[in-house]
Amino acid sequence: MAVEGGMKCVKFLLYVLLLAFCACAVGLIAVGIWAQFILTQTIIQGATPGSLFPVVVIAVGAFLFLVAFVGCCGACKENSCLMITFAIFLSLIVLVEVAAAIAGYVYRDKVKLEFNKDFWQQMQNYRKNNHTAFILDKMQKDFKCCGAANYTDWETIPHMLKGQVPDSCCINVTQGCGTHFKVKEIHTKGCVEKIGGWLRSNVLVVAGAALGIAFVEVLGVVFTCCIVKSIRSGYEVM
Repeated sequence: MAVEGGMKCVKFLLYVLLLAFCACAVGLIAVGIWAQFILTQTIIQGATPGSLFPVVVIAVGAFLFLVAFVGCCGACKENSCLMITFAIFLSLIVLVEVAAAIAGYVYRDKVKLEFNKDFWQQMQNYRKNNHTAFILDKMQKDFKCCGAANYTDWETIPHMLKGQVPDSCCINVTQGCGTHFKVKEIHTKGCVEKIGGWLRSNVLVVAGAALGIAFVEVLGVVFTCCIVKSIRSGYEVM
């Protein structure tokens, strides 16, 4: 009786974890879509480690939702085959999350270099492409920055008048405020470092959340193994 009662408790906890997995899956998909939207508003082009991040997050979220569904079916029917499948897939998700965390750490400097390179490239096209100008202006306004490293970067850009920066560099943005400006009237810090700092702070939040999700997933694997062992031993867990 004590064993059966314990298994009922484990099964209840597994149901709670399955609901948590579904919530996490929806959250991951939402984060991936949000990250993809943010990237479309920036200047990173091509298949870079940074641009592939939203795709990986959405894929993991969708897969986790499917795995949670399999686990729910297995727990309801007390089917050891489905439960083992659930445990294996959940373990694979944990491994993917660990691999993604390692890849993020390894490529952190490369992503920054790519962003810096693309920022400079798009600065060259500031006067040639209205969409590029819109994106750069939005980034400079939102992050209160100017240029890649600092505001003097704009002096090297063709088609920009000497002593001129985009109006979006101004502290108080008005038409023509970037022409013959005073340094105290503009943001002087570069966008690459400012945006990099913003990304680092958000990565820490994401990393903490990922660590919590991974811990819950490991608990799910442990509970599933306990239930499978109970089913194979002939105990009733319902």
